[in-house]
Amino acid sequence: MTEKISGLSAQPDVEAVMMAWRHWLQVERNASPYTVEGYFSTVAGFLVFLTAHQGRAPSLNILAAATLEDFRAWLASLSTQGQQTSSRARALSALRNFYRWLDRSGRLHNPHIALLRSPRRHAPLPRPLTVADAAALLDEAGMAPTTPWIAARDQALFTLLYGGGLRIAEALALDQGDVPTKAETMLRVTGKGRRERLVPMLPIVLRGLQDYLARCPFTGEDRPLFLGARGERLNPGVAQRALRAVRRQLNLPGTVTPHALRHSFATHLLGDGADLRSIQDLLGHASLSTTQRYTQVDMERLLAVYDKAHPRAKGK
Repeated sequence: MTEKISGLSAQPDVEAVMMAWRHWLQVERNASPYTVEGYFSTVAGFLVFLTAHQGRAPSLNILAAATLEDFRAWLASLSTQGQQTSSRARALSALRNFYRWLDRSGRLHNPHIALLRSPRRHAPLPRPLTVADAAALLDEAGMAPTTPWIAARDQALFTLLYGGGLRIAEALALDQGDVPTKAETMLRVTGKGRRERLVPMLPIVLRGLQDYLARCPFTGEDRPLFLGARGERLNPGVAQRALRAVRRQLNLPGTVTPHALRHSFATHLLGDGADLRSIQDLLGHASLSTTQRYTQVDMERLLAVYDKAHPRAKGK
């Protein structure tokens, strides 16, 4: 065999199956060169680790006998090398692919690799706007240099996202007949999993919707609520571009998106004393644990204020 695995003194049977696996990735799976080399180097690194971990060159028998503790020790070593959670998850995916191929090709079976959980990826915390920035964004949307009814549409849409905590898809799925006729009544929203919820209509939200509908050239209860320039249901990409334009006008960060308005709705409610169960109902979260992310956001805000304002913190 002319090709060796870099940094590894492996048994010939292991080197042979590594080359056969790489050939399978290239030819049978038609994987990209980037994927092939990434997978190959990851598994080669695992073999190097196993050599040091067990004090002997790996063979097929050793690969078959690797324990859950061996696999966990390898993942831990990647962590100590500074690899992020996403990188370790990709590395484990490559190793699982190798072991699945070994199993399906009849070379060996290791039951422990299937028991190994992927490193848990922590969802990034929501990045809400400040109350002042949210108000400025809504005002700026209504003054956009575009057709007056489209400016009113964008302002009404963004006000609904911030004032009702809707997802952009939920708002764009509404029809004109869904809008309540008076304030302090409820808007029926269909969310994920076809779950319905009732969202209170704040007077400012309802006024924005009514002003938009009064200007809109395409009206009718069966028509979509938010419409594109030609009278079709508004595309999410158009709404996102409109928000980007407003964001640039106000020099706001790139984290300000339609979904950030929903995050801001929840965070500002929590900051003003709303309880988590109520916020869960308003957002349509199936699990309270999803809503609890906002407590972390609020705590980060409080810690930032403390660190900036407390005399002892300023003396650091």
